Amino acid sequence: MKVWKDYQEQHKDRFLNELLELLRIPSISARSEHKDDMIRCAEAVKQRLLEAGADTVTIYPTEGHPVVYGEKIIDPSKPTVLVYGHYDVQPADPLELWNSGPFEPVIKDGKIFARGSCDDKGQFYMHVKALETMTKTNTLPGNVKFIIEGEEEVGSPNLATFVKANKELLKADVILISDTSMLSMDTPSIDIGVRGLSYIEVEVTGPNRDLHSGVYGGAVANPITMLAKMIASCHDENNHITIPGFYDDVIESTPAEREKMAQAPFNEEEYKADLGVQHLWGEKGYTTNERTGIRPTLEVNGIWGGYTGEGAKTVLPSKAFAKISCRLIPNQSSV
Repeated sequence: MKVWKDYQEQHKDRFLNELLELLRIPSISARSEHKDDMIRCAEAVKQRLLEAGADTVTIYPTEGHPVVYGEKIIDPSKPTVLVYGHYDVQPADPLELWNSGPFEPVIKDGKIFARGSCDDKGQFYMHVKALETMTKTNTLPGNVKFIIEGEEEVGSPNLATFVKANKELLKADVILISDTSMLSMDTPSIDIGVRGLSYIEVEVTGPNRDLHSGVYGGAVANPITMLAKMIASCHDENNHITIPGFYDDVIESTPAEREKMAQAPFNEEEYKADLGVQHLWGEKGYTTNERTGIRPTLEVNGIWGGYTGEGAKTVLPSKAFAKISCRLIPNQSSV
């Protein structure tokens, strides 16, 4: 509608500056030292929802980081849209790989570079501004509710509890989520589901203290070597996950479903060029889109142990650690 475009054009500079302010808050849910930043970000989201025209906005505490809930009810008899988003972001490490500060947003070629700009502050803020646009122009056709959580990047450990305790509050006709992927910038995409997540940290302990590799090397198992072997054994020569029972409950997509997926536009050469890789990798017998959409995976997210500082230290470490995640598909459970 022209009235929407006119309003957005009139206020676009303010919209942008407000988003940049939100991006400057280091709302890293995985780091306890950012607890105050999480609260500050939740307060900022509340304030923006109120300014956008929400009738009521409440910050609900959880056992972790708070949930922000807001609503604009124009007529209970009209349809209601529930918008989901999250204000927390991933840790920005390794910082040395950033060309600009992760919480110092910069605009290059029309794109905002900052942690959270596209996951998920930029997306949910788009919906907040859509609410403002329709509210201020008296064109809101139905009711809108918002649930913006602060723990998505750590697996949403308290979201299910909040939802179960507030079913009536969250009751809606449709849920709108803008926290997924697109086929391409010029191909509108609607995701109807995403894979689940199981996340674990593994600790391998060997000797009761760090040892000198020149004295004990070759006689005592190195925890880092053992951990590396354990991780390597999780995939076979076809990149099939070898954990017993891992695929027991997996629902196999039908040939018709896979044929439908293959119709989605995908250019493998462009995909590789964008990622800076020469070859793709994954479970044999499946395409790239199938591997990232309908197949479960196991990935190592971090591994450490021993000495990693500057220079050399000939240590045979006492411990080694890894963080491992699995993306799960329907019927699979992390329990």
